[in-house]
Amino acid sequence: MRRPVPPAVPRAVPRAVLRVAAGAAITTPIMAAIAVLTGQPLVFPSLGPTAYLLFATPTQPAASPRNTLSGHLVGVLSGAAGLAAFGLWHTPADIEHMTWARAGAATLALTLTCGGMVWTGWAHPPAGATTLIVALGILRTPMQLLDVLVGVFVLTAFGAMFNRLTGIAYPLWAPIQANRPPVAAEEPPAAPARRSEPAA
Repeated sequence: MRRPVPPAVPRAVPRAVLRVAAGAAITTPIMAAIAVLTGQPLVFPSLGPTAYLLFATPTQPAASPRNTLSGHLVGVLSGAAGLAAFGLWHTPADIEHMTWARAGAATLALTLTCGGMVWTGWAHPPAGATTLIVALGILRTPMQLLDVLVGVFVLTAFGAMFNRLTGIAYPLWAPIQANRPPVAAEEPPAAPARRSEPAA
């Protein structure tokens, strides 16, 4: 018996590919230039997946400004909690030599980030990378943590402008789905009334 062949994943149309690529090609050098001029670490690894969400899936809840900004905030605070809990505020990063304290900080940070995003409803997967950047000590000083949030804000702002200019209904804050009223179909349908049988 032959197994059914799964349907092929549809490829994006060339226009969509160009739009997504153009968003990254325009936004990245602008942010890099700002980082060079200010001398601040405004470009860091977790901005990569955030940029993909903003340009490739702009109408998904995870790409909304609320989830993007709030998710990274949860990640930064959780990473800071990991540093504080294991006394690593002033310990420079050394990802080639993991210590028990650093492992504990990373575990606590990622646990708080994952749980915090689910609890708040601010799901933004790239924030999981942000919290590890902080917990591993790559960016750990108060000024650097502020730079992380500034970098996320700048990327989100440019992403919003780009999406709107290219005709995408990008939300101004909360996800579009969250603004819709509950669907009436979620309520169980009423049982049909039975007809009374005529008396014999």
